[in-house]
Amino acid sequence: MDEERALYIVRAGEAGAIERVLRDYSDKHRATFKFESTDEDKRKKLCEGIFKVLVKDIPTTCQVSCLEVLRILSRDKKVLVPVTTKENMQILLRLAKLNESDDSLEKVSEFPVIVESLKCLCNIVFNSQMAQQLSLELNLAAKLCNLLRKCKDRKFISDIKCFDLRLLFLLSLLHTDIRSQLRYELQGLALLTQILESAFSIKWTDEYESAIDRNGPPLSPQETDCAIEALKALFNVTVDSWKAHKESDSHQFRVMAAVLRHCLLIVGPTEDKTEELHSNAVNLLSNVPVSCLDVLICPLTHEETAQEATTLDELPNDKTAEKETVLKNNTMAYNGMNMEAIHVLLNFMEKRIDKGSSYREGLTPVLSLLTECSRAHRNIRKFLKDQVLPPLRDVTNRPEVGSTVRNKLVRLMTHVDLGVKQIAAEFLFVLCKERVDSLLKYTGYGNAAGLLAARGLLAGGRGDNWYSEDEDTDTEEYKNAKPKEELLKPMGLKPDGTITPLEEALNQYSVIEETSSDTD
Repeated sequence: MDEERALYIVRAGEAGAIERVLRDYSDKHRATFKFESTDEDKRKKLCEGIFKVLVKDIPTTCQVSCLEVLRILSRDKKVLVPVTTKENMQILLRLAKLNESDDSLEKVSEFPVIVESLKCLCNIVFNSQMAQQLSLELNLAAKLCNLLRKCKDRKFISDIKCFDLRLLFLLSLLHTDIRSQLRYELQGLALLTQILESAFSIKWTDEYESAIDRNGPPLSPQETDCAIEALKALFNVTVDSWKAHKESDSHQFRVMAAVLRHCLLIVGPTEDKTEELHSNAVNLLSNVPVSCLDVLICPLTHEETAQEATTLDELPNDKTAEKETVLKNNTMAYNGMNMEAIHVLLNFMEKRIDKGSSYREGLTPVLSLLTECSRAHRNIRKFLKDQVLPPLRDVTNRPEVGSTVRNKLVRLMTHVDLGVKQIAAEFLFVLCKERVDSLLKYTGYGNAAGLLAARGLLAGGRGDNWYSEDEDTDTEEYKNAKPKEELLKPMGLKPDGTITPLEEALNQYSVIEETSSDTD
């Protein structure tokens, strides 16, 4: 009934009546995502009628009402089949200001039309294979990049940027050819990085260092959404970069990594938005060549160095324990380097572990990132070793028992998901410089057996990668407990199902067999 009335007015009415009836339809179906199949034909005709209205000279408010209803109807894939034509796509491109290379975005009254047109294009491209093919034919990616360049430094048009970026993300997700076009022909890596710089209001203090305002306000909801869409699009553009990249690209990747470091050190409007922002930053960092991740850490400033020294100097010389506590709690500094971003990544990883679900999607990216950073960059590895595997003092409990980061990671080493347990074990192995004796000290033989068996290291030794020979000191507690450790013993199951030394288990089975023979 709604479609019939709307269709009648759209076909025969004037602009004011069309606007009113479509506004009513939009208000009623704003949250509708599933449609009755019985009205499918009417919805197709309504879509066709709206496109015929959009080519006419109608007021902006009427255009917005038409586009809002078209956006709702475009959620139905079946409706899109007959209306997804080159002509109709060009109508939406014109309304979204994607056809006008020299036209600047000056008329604020047109912004709602641009935004609604982009929303419609997002739905149509996502739901229609024909639209995806037409996007290639119409060179939509290049037009979207051109629109971004018009508005990349204009903060009052965040919605336009956001949906432009979302459409770029969809196109690069659905077409590998567009990824390559964005990367090389359209200079998408630099453009999208600049969009992030604008969203974060970055002020550079050095080539790869930005100023962080720790007392500043959180990122606005609009800029957070823009940043998330840009991060997702950049992920698609750089998805194969870690495998192979030109040396000439290293500077651009380092700039992007520095922008992502800044991203990790700021917060969004809510805790959930901050986590979403950081999650997308982690995913993108995984695409950055590991040699370019050195910019995640930077030398301490004079002020930071002085602050650390002042805190220690304020303690008397006999307060050794207190000084150790200060150094331990000062988790942002290590060996003269600012480790804030790495500390954020470590906290992010622990939160994902604590969630207890979706480890494959939520945890493995950050664990893989920290593993590769640790393998390639000595300062990062040593800092993470101090944080994750501090000197052993509790030698009475098993490695997997407790609430420390080490305990949580050791528990993951026996997780049912093969990928999860492999990357958790690999991370700890790298922190131990791939030395078997060091890994066993922190994790125990049973927890490490899977990794060692896979690498052929059950008898001891070390991995293939080279690490610096920095000292790995033992605590007094560990030195005292080490001589009391028993040798490894082969174990077996007793008839009652309990575990016992293998020799004893075999003896018990022999007794049972002899008893059974005598009975016979």
